[in-house]
Amino acid sequence: MLFKDVLGLPHIKNHLTSSADAGRIPHAQLFVGPEGSGVLPMALAYSQYLICGNTNSENEGENMTCNLKFRSLAHPDLHFAFPVANTEQAKKHAVSDNFMKEWRDFMNEQPYGNLFDWYRLIDIEKKQGRIGVDEAKEIVKKLSLKSYEGGFKVMIVWMAEKLNTAASNKLLKLIEEPPEKTVFLLLCQEEEQILQTIRSRCQILHFPPLGRRCNFD
Repeated sequence: MLFKDVLGLPHIKNHLTSSADAGRIPHAQLFVGPEGSGVLPMALAYSQYLICGNTNSENEGENMTCNLKFRSLAHPDLHFAFPVANTEQAKKHAVSDNFMKEWRDFMNEQPYGNLFDWYRLIDIEKKQGRIGVDEAKEIVKKLSLKSYEGGFKVMIVWMAEKLNTAASNKLLKLIEEPPEKTVFLLLCQEEEQILQTIRSRCQILHFPPLGRRCNFD
């Protein structure tokens, strides 16, 4: 995902690229925005900018191999967590890795899609999706590994308000003191549902509905 492919939000694009170019990259960031505001596409574009070492606002740097990996959403230094539930496909201890094919389809086809769209895609619209402690263990394990390309690793947590208390508590230390060049991007619609101890460890960026200006915290 390139910044030029993200609808609107020029002030947020400029903030993210200029701060990255200046080396000011918070290790934990909370993107807060209403449904359809583009937090996921922006997080994807920002992740590509960081991991591929791109250096211009159009997000087209010299590292073409890296950028091509992002086009297929298969870069090994980009990680995801999102709400899931047990299904026929993952009968117990379901985690995001069980649904990566569906997730890539969702990002390609509905990057501005909502939670119900996602639940419908993986056939859990009658269940309560969550990001639980099994997912938190997977996050800790993935981020303990060295970067595949020696640069940044990014963990995108979509609909982070679905982190339950046990998962949130397990991630606290990692969010506060992640390995070098590790960036957490927590994406949510309802900031107040995020555990305060996690919110306090993040730089918060509020996304407006498309067409309005943004606020930075």
